Amino acid sequence: MNNNRIFLSLAHMSGHEQHFIQQAFDTNWVVPLGPNVDAFEKDLETFLGNGVHVAALNAGTAALHLGLILLGVEAGDEVLCQSFTFSASANPIRYQGATPVFIDSEPNTWNLSPEYLEEAIRDRIKKGKKPKAIIPVHLYGMPAKMEEIQAIAERYEIPALEDAAEALGSTYQSASCGTFGELAALSFNGNKIITTSGGGALVSKNEEYIRKARFLATQARDAAPHYQHSQIGYNYRMSNIVAGIGRGQMEALPQRIEQRRKNNQYYRKHLSSIEGISFQTEPSSAFFSNYWLTSIIIDPEKTNGVTRENIRLALENANIESRPLWKPMHLQPVFESCPYYGGKVSETLFDNGLCLPSGSSLTENDLNRVVEVLLNCLQH
Repeated sequence: MNNNRIFLSLAHMSGHEQHFIQQAFDTNWVVPLGPNVDAFEKDLETFLGNGVHVAALNAGTAALHLGLILLGVEAGDEVLCQSFTFSASANPIRYQGATPVFIDSEPNTWNLSPEYLEEAIRDRIKKGKKPKAIIPVHLYGMPAKMEEIQAIAERYEIPALEDAAEALGSTYQSASCGTFGELAALSFNGNKIITTSGGGALVSKNEEYIRKARFLATQARDAAPHYQHSQIGYNYRMSNIVAGIGRGQMEALPQRIEQRRKNNQYYRKHLSSIEGISFQTEPSSAFFSNYWLTSIIIDPEKTNGVTRENIRLALENANIESRPLWKPMHLQPVFESCPYYGGKVSETLFDNGLCLPSGSSLTENDLNRVVEVLLNCLQH
């Protein structure tokens, strides 16, 4: 039997990337900024719709950092952040000298709980510390409950900065994830649904925010014939070469979304009937997930004691990569002193959850290998 390594989520080239990269070399645009960057930003604006503007950057983390700066987050401030996420959602809060206030998830989407969000806001205000921003995350491509989150954000006049790093192509109520908050961050890291090898983007309907972001991302150089700087800037802009990769990737984005969703359907077809296995699932037709990663929950009380870790190790022994769900930020040593509001939803998801191989280049044979290992593990 074929025992080649099956990876969790590999980059998948469209075949058109080299054309745009070659253009950059042929015209000697091998530096940050240039025609590919401009065109990639326009492609993203068209795809996302809703009148957004986009600044292409060198990482999704850079986008979150600039977003916080634009929202006025400073040392001593507090920012409400989904706990069940990757550390890049929270690290930029610390870059600004601010304190993350972590919020538990709700069980339907696994994303920011509106109930605990409002509880946290009321309590922080009562303590004399009104938060400066809210960071909801669209985890594994699943849209958060943005209608409820936005209603709370507007009620208390606290802007939302969406972390849509995993959600390009996902929609909520037919609108693209990344177009709800005051600002949003995208990621094009090597394992994302499309990639620029590394990279990200800041998104906003407010054109002034994006203009300011571009200024800050190019070292905040003032309009002067010499190098003059009136404020601190950052080297966050995207290279014209990697933007060429992004342009080629955008041409295949609809197909990549379709394939990720087909992977999800395949796993559901073969695993949904098994007692103790459940999936991260769209709660209603208002939610459309790109299913960047297909994620399951293993309940050992219903699987005769078979745990998430038993399955992960069985997959690894078969040369198949899988990954536990994110360890909540409020459990991370670096954030152990930060406030937390919620129950045990995110902790239980972490204890029992597993991300399955989900790359858009996986074959049916690859998917079948994954399913066979899971079935064998659960039947012994």
